[in-house]
This record gives sequence, structure tokens and C-alpha cells, in this order.
Amino acid sequence: MTPAKLRVKADGSLRRLAEGRVLLGGSPLSVMRLTARGARLLDEWLGGAPVSDVPAHRRLVRVLTDRGAVHPVREGTSRTARDVTVVVPVRDDAEGLARLLPRLTGVARTVVVDDGSAVPVPGAAVRHESARGPAAARNAGWRLARTEFVLFCDADVVPEDGWLEPLLRHMEDADVAAVAPRVLSVPGAGALARYEEDRPSLDLGGCPAPVRPGSRVSYVPAAALLVRTSALRRHGGFDEGMRFGEDVDLVWRMAGAGDRVRYEAEAVVRHRPRPDWTAWVRQRFGYGTSAAPLALRHGGAVAPVRMSPWTALAWAAVAAGRPWAGAAVAGVTASLLPRKLAGSGVPADEALRLALLGHLGGGRVLADAVTRAWWPVAVPVLAASRPGRLLLTAAFARHVDEWRRVRPRTGLPQWCLIRIADDAAYGAGVWWGALRHRTVAPLLPDLADWPPRAGRAAAGRHEDCPVGSA
Repeated sequence: MTPAKLRVKADGSLRRLAEGRVLLGGSPLSVMRLTARGARLLDEWLGGAPVSDVPAHRRLVRVLTDRGAVHPVREGTSRTARDVTVVVPVRDDAEGLARLLPRLTGVARTVVVDDGSAVPVPGAAVRHESARGPAAARNAGWRLARTEFVLFCDADVVPEDGWLEPLLRHMEDADVAAVAPRVLSVPGAGALARYEEDRPSLDLGGCPAPVRPGSRVSYVPAAALLVRTSALRRHGGFDEGMRFGEDVDLVWRMAGAGDRVRYEAEAVVRHRPRPDWTAWVRQRFGYGTSAAPLALRHGGAVAPVRMSPWTALAWAAVAAGRPWAGAAVAGVTASLLPRKLAGSGVPADEALRLALLGHLGGGRVLADAVTRAWWPVAVPVLAASRPGRLLLTAAFARHVDEWRRVRPRTGLPQWCLIRIADDAAYGAGVWWGALRHRTVAPLLPDLADWPPRAGRAAAGRHEDCPVGSA
């Protein structure tokens, strides 16, 4: 099949100002300026016109997609399932493997890696006599691949029909090293299964996105992940020293080296949740323990809080019982942003709106950290004072708001209790990992001002077209 022409669609966050020449949106939020020619081209592309092969046009699209302002769209691909080797790591899950394998039709080869199952898996291409972990199992599998792409698929995953082609479309772009589908939960009975169906632990949302630290989708799991074999060789595969978070580490190493990773919500797989409460809590705790080794490898990418120092100062004043001081800090710093963005073409009222929303968003981020990563210390400290108790009440009230938005089948009291347990198990894992690795790195906030610098995007000329946050 001849690959379809490249088209683009706007991200839901994108706003165009100043006659379409100023772009506001993407992830993380950026302000970008286009030349007049660039604005006309974007009008054409968002109207459905294909992107030409003119180098300057391709460069502009590359920058906009990297920023998350627009997303690539192709209606077909020259790649097929015959270009794919599937690697399935499995340990003591013969039932899940039996459900998965019939769904993997048409691929060049399926490599099952038995990672120390008590009863050896019949037909496994590789068997580890003792469990060596998912990183070692996946590495053993992909190294047997002779195809251009490797598809990692855990045994507890059930792909939906037509899920592979949307992933392969992204591989028409030679710079894309990996692409992941949306991971929802398999429906089931009981409170835990209903909670997982309404709030799947591996679901990263219904919108496409570039994947990198700081983006709306900062990581993707290897429960289902399509990767170029050449990229796996270049990066050495998964880090076998990591029991949890090895997939996040690989994705971040790719992104840090300039490879592009995409999240494609059109492709969907279903993931079986843990069968009982003990296994579920252990899973959440394990996720949390990955924060420390990831922080040691990738620094602030794991930070539980990312915001400007002024937002942090405003909320710290509120937590200290000085709400008027906090409001003053927020108000003064918000009033300065219009001047800072004056040269970017962003109207003063829009800049002020952004600043105020940034401060409010910072409060939500802090509330999440207080009840999740920081809770072993933050909850007792805040509970010791009246202002702190009010903030804790507001933080936990987020679960009520989430319940109203999600409208789950689980009742409100049960939903809130499970949400609190979810965060508590993860946060306990973060602290355990920090103690074990003797580091506070996964607990430290990342305080960076916004916007960092100014820039301009040119298009329609045979030269580079840089875009910078304004």
C-alpha cells in the first residue's frame, strides 16, 4: 500500500490569536509565533490540505507536532503486520496467554518469553529458569527479532480489533522510534474491577500526544508498545536493573536522545486489573518504588510538582495561614505576565487569564502531591493546624469532583476510599524507594518559571523555522 499523505489536526488546547499568527497551546503550554506565510499554511492544513514535501513546510509541521499543537494524521500505511515481531513476556499466566495469542494474527513472528513460570510455558521461544523481571524478558525477546518493528504485548492485555494499523501509520515517519496505544481495563464484577474500569491505571487519555517529560503524556507503558528494532539496538533495550519503571526509563532515554515517541488514543487495548485487593495494593506500591531509580537517571522528570516559584510561594503562604499574602503574590505576579508576553502578540487579558489559571492549576498539582507522593509527611504536618486542615479537606474534596465528572458505577463513599488507598499505596512506594536508594530526588519539586524564552516560527522559506516559547 502506498503511504497516505501527511495531514494534521489541531490539538484540543490550540488557540490562535493575532489573525492566526500567534499559537497558544500544546503540551507543555507554549506561545508560538508564525510568519504570515506560516499562518496561511496552517490554515490550509487544518482545512484538510496535505502537507507538501517542501523542506520548510515539513520543518514547521515537525516543530508544531513536537510541541503538541497539532498531530499527524494518515489514512493508511505501507507497513503491515508482517513487518512486526511480537514479544510476549509471561510468568504464571497461561490463561492470559491463551486469550492473547489468537489476537496476534498476521504478524511475522510471536516470541513468547517464559520468565520463570512455575509450570513451563509450552512453545516458549525463551525460558528463564528463575524470574529475571520484565526488562530481561523483553530484552531476550526483541533480540530474536528480524523485522523492522517489535511489538511488546503483556500476557494480561487483550487488543481490540484494528488496533495495530493506527500504530503502524506513525512509523511512516522515520523519526518516530516508538508509539503506544490507549490502555483501558477489561470490564469485570466487584468494586475493584468497576473502579479500574472507570479509572484505568494505565489509561493516558483519549487524545493523541507527543510523549516526553513535561508533556500531557509524559510516559507510556510497555504493556503494549510498538518500537523500531533499530531504536532498541541503539539504546540497548530495557534496563534490566529496574524491576518497575523500566519502560518509562526506555521512553525517556529515547526522548532525551531526540527520538520521537507518540501516544495514539485511536488504538485501544484492554488490560486485566489485579484480581484482588492485596495484588492491587502491591501493584500500586511497586509503581511508586520506580520513582527513585527514575529520578536518579532522569532528574526532575519525576518531580511530583512542576510549577513556577511564584505559584509555589503563593500556595505556601496559604498553607502557612496567610491567604491574603498568597493572594497578593498571585495577583502581583499575574499582573506582570502581560508585560512579559507583550512582544509575543498575546493580548493582555489573555495573558492575565493564563497567569491566574496557572496559579489555580498549581493548587491542583500541590493537592495531588499532598495526598499522593508527599502524604506520609504532608498529611500529618497539615493536620496539625487549622489552615492546614482546611487545605487537606480541599485536597481530598478533589475526589468528589472527580467522581462527579467520571460518573462511575461505584458509589461516592466507596470511590473516595479506593482513590485514597490508590494514592496512599503509590506514595508509600515512593518513600520506600527513596529510602532504599538513599535519595530525596523523587520528592523534590521542579520550580521553573514560564515562559522561558521568546521565539518565532517561519515558514515558506528554504531555511530552518525555529519555534520557541514566547
